[in-house]
Amino acid sequence: MNRIVIFILLFLIFACTLLAIFLQPANKPYVKVDGKEFFVDVAKTDKQKELGLDIYNQLPVRRGMLFPFTTPNYYTFWMKGMKFPIDIIYINNNKIVDIFENLPYPKTSSETPAIVRPSEVANYVLEINAGLSQKYNFKNGDLVQIHL
Repeated sequence: MNRIVIFILLFLIFACTLLAIFLQPANKPYVKVDGKEFFVDVAKTDKQKELGLDIYNQLPVRRGMLFPFTTPNYYTFWMKGMKFPIDIIYINNNKIVDIFENLPYPKTSSETPAIVRPSEVANYVLEINAGLSQKYNFKNGDLVQIHL
């Protein structure tokens, strides 16, 4: 009897884990770059844009942060307060216009954080884990689908 109860509990835990991994809420914003999906937090307010990913100690692989802007421009981003390296992807009219890969985070408070500015105007900026742009071979001109 005890073995049956333990088996059922283990099966339920396993099934719930699989569901949590593979099923995402239908209304969760995501960005698809060259067929690769990233579920994103959307920085809508000025305060959210200022903090960015600073609030996280790490980022799951298929997650990121999207910064939407109403007007395309040369938006500058920096790594102040970051706790892990990232890739920053600038997007305009659903195409990648610039990528900054493996941006280091400042290891000390006295270290000057990395600052980036795109070579073309952008109306979205996507931040993802460092190395994923290279791993997935993202490049300028790749199509981007944004689902908010």
